Amino acid sequence: MKSIEWNIQDEWQPLEAVMVGIGEGMGPVPKLEATYDPQSRKHVQRGTYPLEADVTRELNAFAAVLSACGVQIKRPETLGFNQVFARDIGVVIDNAFIMTSMVADREQEQAGIARMLDGNPGKVHYPPADVRLEGGDIMPMPGEIWVGCASDDDFDTFTTARTNRKAAEWLGALFPNRTIRAFELRKSDRDPQRNALHLDCCLAPLGLGHLLVHSEGFKRAEELQALLNRYDASDVCEISAQEMERMQCNVFSISPEKVVSDKRFGRTNAILKSWGYDVIEVELQETSKMGGLLRCATLPLRRTPAA
Repeated sequence: MKSIEWNIQDEWQPLEAVMVGIGEGMGPVPKLEATYDPQSRKHVQRGTYPLEADVTRELNAFAAVLSACGVQIKRPETLGFNQVFARDIGVVIDNAFIMTSMVADREQEQAGIARMLDGNPGKVHYPPADVRLEGGDIMPMPGEIWVGCASDDDFDTFTTARTNRKAAEWLGALFPNRTIRAFELRKSDRDPQRNALHLDCCLAPLGLGHLLVHSEGFKRAEELQALLNRYDASDVCEISAQEMERMQCNVFSISPEKVVSDKRFGRTNAILKSWGYDVIEVELQETSKMGGLLRCATLPLRRTPAA
């Protein structure tokens, strides 16, 4: 893979290069006991778990949309296992690549980007053994890093607890010029409407100063309120539990004013348009059955640095 000079400062500067997940290699429907999030578990139980061909088609179409917007597209290598949700493999902050520490079932996914890392002169940081984090919980923001996490008790209890408090401390040491803001999330291994799998499943800060948020996904009222205090009420869209389950917080910004969303999200798409966003609508219905959507399927590598 051709080297890209990594640079991610926030969630919405104009996107120049991104890794998009692949459907190839995700394999057949997993056994129920092999699922590790409640959304996948539900669809395995119902017999509606997505087929590899359908996920592949959706992700390829999504990548084509981004490419048509002038974005350089990278894909993981096809290595014969699930690499749909590229976001959780790692995260770029400033000019550094942060390798994540995924649940054991998903560790092999990082092999799909090994060549990209080997061919890039940028700095790669690997977390110590006691730090656990996945990219869906990490949001670079102007001068800050927002981190979704689980309490120590929840981390020991729930498979859906993917990022611990030590991850916030570690990121703070790596990026001393950024303020770390941690948000403890609600977890459930069985009920997808009561589980905020990652921060981006219940929160989407947008480039024109707006916010999509599922408030019930936050476990600590004071952390949620400190977040909401930053926004005028008219600039916040509250996402219901049913909408959160369908991943309506999990949109993806190409630029401050351009957002990719699922075409099924009529209410939130209408609100985004009323706020002044150019909403590009795609179809990822089958992919969403695995517990992730647009932000989950993308690993931004470079955005135009802010002036």
